[in-house]
Amino acid sequence: MSQDYSALDRPEILSFVFYPRRDFTPAPPDARDYFIAVDEDVSVSCRFYISSRGSPTVLYFHGNGEVVSDHDYIAPMYKEPGLNLFVADYRGYGVSQGRPTVSNTVSDAPVIFRAFDSIREQEGYRDAIFVMGRSLGSLSAVEIAYRHQDRIAGLIIESGFGSFVGLLTHLGLPPGSVGVQEPEQPNLVKARTIEVPALVLHGECDRIIPVTEGEALYDSLAANDKRLLVIPGAGHNDIMWTGRNAYFRAIREFTSI
Repeated sequence: MSQDYSALDRPEILSFVFYPRRDFTPAPPDARDYFIAVDEDVSVSCRFYISSRGSPTVLYFHGNGEVVSDHDYIAPMYKEPGLNLFVADYRGYGVSQGRPTVSNTVSDAPVIFRAFDSIREQEGYRDAIFVMGRSLGSLSAVEIAYRHQDRIAGLIIESGFGSFVGLLTHLGLPPGSVGVQEPEQPNLVKARTIEVPALVLHGECDRIIPVTEGEALYDSLAANDKRLLVIPGAGHNDIMWTGRNAYFRAIREFTSI
């Protein structure tokens, strides 16, 4: 399935979806920075937080208001259970070039995956990749799982959504003003073909992307091994902190291969 997202690339829609920040701090000692070419004269910034070459790696796509360097404070929590973390920005975020659109966010995701897989192979890291998307990043993660599930060990979705038009209304765009039709709900349709193990995490009190969206994604996944964790009392932006122990226990158990 090839979805055409060009109708969603209008400025009034993109302003609801993307909140690019131009921000950068030098990588900590246990991390390396990479620039991955996604188009002619356009590269996106990525940061690889390293636990060990023998560790599984989580390829992570963040939410719409975050940047790679925000994860300097989060990466140690992945390192503690023995995970590498490779975080990718979007166009126009951090020190990445270009500007983000819905179309290029989707099309860039497999490019980033293939580039990371090449880095992993060339530098001798273990062939055990989990793809994770938070919020907006669920669009990228699901796209990769849909196209490359033969190359990944599992899919993790945090605070994800099924319908892009539904996401826009949750973000505050008045219903009926989106101006486009969405005959298919892209994440849900793609999820029906994804058979790799999957973990879905969602906050019980998420008012930006309601928990029903996460539950719909979970129900749609074709995987026999799929897990749903709803964090009691958690919203959209505090899910990791509100349910830290349960959140990282679920990730640790899911990635223990």
